[in-house]
Amino acid sequence: MKTDKILYGGDYNPEQWLHMPEILEKDIEYFKKAHINTVTMGMFSWGALEPEEGNYQFDWLEARIQKLYENGISVILSTPSGARPKWLADSYPEVLRVRDDGIRMKFGGRHNHCYTSPVYRKKVQKIDTQLAKRFGNHPGVILWHISNEFGGECHCPLCQDAFRNWLKKKYQTIDSLNEQWNTTFWSHQYQSFEQIEAPSRIGESSLHGLTLDWKRFVTDQTIDFMKAEIEAIHKGGSQRPITTNMMYEYKGLNYAKFSNELDVISWDSYPTWHKGNLADTAQDTGMQHDWFRALKPGEPFLLMESSPSSTNWQPISKLRRPGMIKQAALQAIAHGSDSSLYFQMRQSRGASEKFHGAVIDHYGGCDTRVFEEVTQTGEALERLAEVTGSITKAQAAVLYDTENFWALSGAEGPRNQNLAYKEAAEKCYHGLRRMGLDVDVISAEAEINGYQIVIAPMLYMFREGLAKKVEQFVQAGGTFVMTYWSGVVNENDLCYLGGRPYGLMDVMGFQSMEIDGLYDGEENHFYPMSNNPMGLHKVYTCQRLCELVRIQEDDPDMKVIMVYQDDFYAGAPAVTCHAYGEGKAYGILADVEKEFYEDFIERLVLSMEESLELSIRGPFPEGVEVCRREKENTEYLFIQNFGKNICLLALKEEDFGKPGWEVLYEEKPEDKNRGRNIKLGAGETIVLKRNLPIE
Repeated sequence: MKTDKILYGGDYNPEQWLHMPEILEKDIEYFKKAHINTVTMGMFSWGALEPEEGNYQFDWLEARIQKLYENGISVILSTPSGARPKWLADSYPEVLRVRDDGIRMKFGGRHNHCYTSPVYRKKVQKIDTQLAKRFGNHPGVILWHISNEFGGECHCPLCQDAFRNWLKKKYQTIDSLNEQWNTTFWSHQYQSFEQIEAPSRIGESSLHGLTLDWKRFVTDQTIDFMKAEIEAIHKGGSQRPITTNMMYEYKGLNYAKFSNELDVISWDSYPTWHKGNLADTAQDTGMQHDWFRALKPGEPFLLMESSPSSTNWQPISKLRRPGMIKQAALQAIAHGSDSSLYFQMRQSRGASEKFHGAVIDHYGGCDTRVFEEVTQTGEALERLAEVTGSITKAQAAVLYDTENFWALSGAEGPRNQNLAYKEAAEKCYHGLRRMGLDVDVISAEAEINGYQIVIAPMLYMFREGLAKKVEQFVQAGGTFVMTYWSGVVNENDLCYLGGRPYGLMDVMGFQSMEIDGLYDGEENHFYPMSNNPMGLHKVYTCQRLCELVRIQEDDPDMKVIMVYQDDFYAGAPAVTCHAYGEGKAYGILADVEKEFYEDFIERLVLSMEESLELSIRGPFPEGVEVCRREKENTEYLFIQNFGKNICLLALKEEDFGKPGWEVLYEEKPEDKNRGRNIKLGAGETIVLKRNLPIE
């Protein structure tokens, strides 16, 4: 999506104020004052757009779009399928979802509708097409927003039949399905596809192949519904780009499969700022930005929703402290977003979101702290407008895979609680970011050839082709890091025979023999080998899982870097390095503390410094985040301080390669003759730019 401005604004619901036109007039005034240039409309407007079946009432929406356009404010237009009107549920009860216990839901809530229902699809497509005909080419409409935060599942007869047909297409024969699901376990063989029911709390839940395939089906069915909406928009004659808003850490759907259907990736970010260490929250949020950005490599994404103040749905709704609105917005831009959008523009008077934060609150004035900070943020984003369209070129990637999460969650293996998969990915991510590397957070199906470093924590599930892809990557000179509990099962959660990690024993230089689950509070330790090639010298604590491997003692390409210190496997390899082809494969064989990853990755990056393009060298102080964006011949460097203390960075000439950096944005202008010394207080951001040599 091409834009000459950072999109700034958010969700706007004028249908709630049609009876108070003076409010709507005031909104325009306030939007302009706050530097708002974009609003999202129509998301929950079906009842106002079609109050009775077939009776379309679009005039109020057209008047609002036109008024906004005349005042320089663009519109992201949503399809209203996220919440259906009462008449639709009353006339066609089949559109309502059925729970896994067989009970059909009553009208209410948001995503309480069946994606398989032909009736629901028909009604959605009809209104989508009418909207596209009326507004799809309006100059004020810049983007389509499909539904809202897709999620949930339906177990109605229509969905059960669709699931069976999905399985028939995948497996062809019932014998093949029985083999791939290992249904001889507990005598759960099926004689026909018609016997299969979705997993449920009152039925089958022990066949992991069934559970995984159901989740895959739910993803595919959701995408199929989304595609039907997209087709309806195109049928209406609109060719504007299309997105849908995804959610933080939502594992009900495999978002990686959404990317091919969407023109733009967008997501909704609601961090629990000011809960615990701010630097940790910033890191978590940054990782999510990088996950969504990597769904479409080489393109910006959009931050579709965030809160300008508190939420109303988190257990504790904490206010954003002064400066946090701007800092969070700038972080999104740093990580590759071309927008910073809020939910919501004007606070609702009633119902469940009446106390959710908004740019304009119930008081209705523009002299509030929140409004003033929103205005300051808008001013800052206007100064950064030239950054739009620039991209992130990551040299490192962390594999953090949704289907792997599904499989780990149901594995019933050495630990059935607190496997800490996300935490494992975060430690890898933090170590790379700390050293100044931009990082893509990718699925196991993503291409990896363009990276120099790939880290795969707890990659329990090896889907078809993964091992070969990794082997070729390392063979060609890549650096691959794999942790414990990897290469264990295939896509149906069937254990690989013949040794693990499946397909990578030659690459890694070891074979996994056993894995030890540690009780909560129990510890082991990594002890460094003397004169190890990475120069590690500390003892590190590990917990939860410890893997025991067998290496070839006479393998000249194998180096043991650290060993276990305790228990019967004291002295066994804990960290290994195996040269393979032109590259190296590292094994980290237990759930080891964050400090280890900091030290390990620091030495790894420094050893590769000549081949890595680093705009600035780490390691950085806690809470300092450095991100790079690039377009044409210009590089942008974002430096943010989420720490508690003043940060001093000496940006030496050799750190940058060539001189020519200038300040594009800073919150407290300093002596322009300061050279390359950067001083950042807590909560501050500076953005530098320079021209790159033309290739």
